Amino acid sequence: MNHGPVIKKDPMYLLLREGEIEKFNKYKRAGKQCDLTNCDFRGLELQGLDAEGLDMSGCYFRLADLRGIDFSKTNLEGASIHEAKISGVYFPKELSSDEITMSLIRGTRLRYGC
Repeated sequence: MNHGPVIKKDPMYLLLREGEIEKFNKYKRAGKQCDLTNCDFRGLELQGLDAEGLDMSGCYFRLADLRGIDFSKTNLEGASIHEAKISGVYFPKELSSDEITMSLIRGTRLRYGC
């Protein structure tokens, strides 16, 4: 059972927390694996993140800067984007605009196919 977002010791996750987006992307392109499920991204600047193929289910993105990120091939099931900056974000087609709006405004968790 998920009890909220966590700050993991995964080195790739810690790069994102430290704002090292380009370094994260470089390691990701080189095939380095990471566990980003249920992670705490609240208030972080993640612009420029290569999110393709990542499992970010259950993550908290409250007040995070997600502008311009392509999440179209990212698992965001159960994530929350409450009050995040989402201008130019490309969400997975399985997420309805109502789901995105409810998560953005009310903090609900994103549900696919609703």
